[in-house]
Amino acid sequence: MIIVRDVHKRYTTRRGVGDWVLRGVNMVIPTGRSVGLVGSNGAGKSTLLRIIGGADYPTRGRVERHCRVSWPMANGGLEGTLTGRQNAKFVCRIHGFQHELPERIKRIEDFAELGKAFDEPIQTYSSGMRSRLQFALSLAFDFDVYISDEVTAAGDAAFRNKAKKAFDDLSHKASIIMVAHNDATLKAFCESGIFLKNGKATWFDKLDDALQAYKDSI
Repeated sequence: MIIVRDVHKRYTTRRGVGDWVLRGVNMVIPTGRSVGLVGSNGAGKSTLLRIIGGADYPTRGRVERHCRVSWPMANGGLEGTLTGRQNAKFVCRIHGFQHELPERIKRIEDFAELGKAFDEPIQTYSSGMRSRLQFALSLAFDFDVYISDEVTAAGDAAFRNKAKKAFDDLSHKASIIMVAHNDATLKAFCESGIFLKNGKATWFDKLDDALQAYKDSI
């Protein structure tokens, strides 16, 4: 279960404090429920997703995670001066898999399919290569909830198909909270929906109802 309590978010830029991206978001995401976030561009979908996954923090309010939640898949931080392998080792160690390191690294390397680039610095990678490695890093660990921000749109066609297959396998043992602009992708993996507009979030038990609310708003 994930509980979002009165979450507000705004960013400070060189021009000063920006407008509120999220304004008092409250919800309970039940255990085992896969959820799609819907709304227009700039509605705060990715911001809310990062906050749920712990990759960002609310300005006010809090998120309670009563389960193991992944960082946003294909959107996690990588150290540019380190190689793909070195980044993978670092992530595995901080997650406590020192004794299983060779097996975990092999799993990451096989899924990412980066070839020799796995031993080259991240700063030499294309955006697609970064996405492949970040997604593979997420899959290397067993989470109760996986966070996905447009991951099925990343990389080439072969990688997108591979990502969709991995999502299908995940759906049998874990839940997913995802952002995707393709309704078909959301319908393939999500049961419920969260509709965001003007910084406010509305929970719908049925994804179709959330999608309809979004269509009605435009």
